[in-house]
Amino acid sequence: MPQPLRYGINVSLDGCVHHEAGLPPDEESMAVWTDELRRSDTLLYGRVTYELMEGAWRRPASGRWPDWMDDSEVAFAEVMDPMRKVVASTALDAVDWNAELLSGDLVDGVRRLKEQPGRGISLGGVRLPVALAAAGLIDEYTFVVHPVIAGRGPRLLDGVELTLELIERREFGSGVTVQRYRPAPAAGGDPR
Repeated sequence: MPQPLRYGINVSLDGCVHHEAGLPPDEESMAVWTDELRRSDTLLYGRVTYELMEGAWRRPASGRWPDWMDDSEVAFAEVMDPMRKVVASTALDAVDWNAELLSGDLVDGVRRLKEQPGRGISLGGVRLPVALAAAGLIDEYTFVVHPVIAGRGPRLLDGVELTLELIERREFGSGVTVQRYRPAPAAGGDPR
């Protein structure tokens, strides 16, 4: 049985998914993302997301987390930092931070990754998930929807047509909702 590929991302009410869209983390949403990481043992990113995450969540050489991190951010970083990371990039020659490059064809490479033993693969980013969703490789989607209208920026899974079925929904006092979906079976049983 292939391990599940789970895509999760913060999104504004108008569907924007970039980190500058005014989606500030709070304790509740950071706890959601920490729990999401714990469901997997591998992270899959493209170059941009890998570099963004490394810059924010890699343990500093001093061994001490920066003062700007609150307890919920430290908890997230403590889970993310030691995890295995796989980076899909043709622009990078090498990676570190417990990472390896995914070589060859993206879709075939992710299929091979899913066949490896493990609890699951956590997928992040904006462009990489578009290609993997279009190929029908994502088994679960988690959207943390913030009560913000960004008005600009990349859109959630732009250009991909999917029918999803809701499997979980939670609301927080901040107005954030967590919505978890899986691909809905199409006629004939194909979930695309």
